[in-house]
Amino acid sequence: MIRIKIWSDFACPYCYIGERRLMDAINQLGLKDQVEIEYKAFELDPNASGDGKLTSAERLMNKYGLSREKAEQKVEEISQLGRELGIDFRYADSKYSNTFDAHRLMKLAEDRYDKDTVTKLNENLFSAYFTNGLVLAIPEVLIEVGLKSGLKEIDIDDVLSTESYAPQVREDEREASMLGVRGVPFMIFNEEFAIPGALSTEGFVSALEKAQRNSAEESSEKAHKCGPEGCEI
Repeated sequence: MIRIKIWSDFACPYCYIGERRLMDAINQLGLKDQVEIEYKAFELDPNASGDGKLTSAERLMNKYGLSREKAEQKVEEISQLGRELGIDFRYADSKYSNTFDAHRLMKLAEDRYDKDTVTKLNENLFSAYFTNGLVLAIPEVLIEVGLKSGLKEIDIDDVLSTESYAPQVREDEREASMLGVRGVPFMIFNEEFAIPGALSTEGFVSALEKAQRNSAEESSEKAHKCGPEGCEI
């Protein structure tokens, strides 16, 4: 069994791209039943508001001092990476917002539901943000995504009306801090070696093969990631 821990955030484009490439690699190698994934919470911006008023291009403009034209071009380049994987990737339409409650919902799924439901919720949260342009800080959005993924409304309401699973989210973030994680996606394979960023599908195939060989060889491929200071552009 190959066990992979993945720290990611639903507002991180490279996390969505990286996880989709990882799943493609797993399927290419026929390892679906031999890989166990544990999703770990990481907030790129714990202080992000819940209004979702800032667009992706505007955030890049503010963060890197880019012109609107350059920022929109970079957003489109990242979106194209997603579209190459079959994702209806609309980074330009995403609404930058707080993701803490979305991470709490994932903890609920991992605690009370099966592997397929967890995987479906993870995918649907990314899709809500990067395809549908929804604000993940809005309870009604999380209820809709949760129900679509197979969660029970009573369980979702219990989480959103309380502080349930907040400690689990904070524990993931503390663990990331102790490991020195400054950007996501960040993946650990079999507690043996880490992949700090989104590799190509071929890069993940190599990583999975190394995990099968119990090898801790490091990949020389450049991996894209996002951190508190922003996404690599």
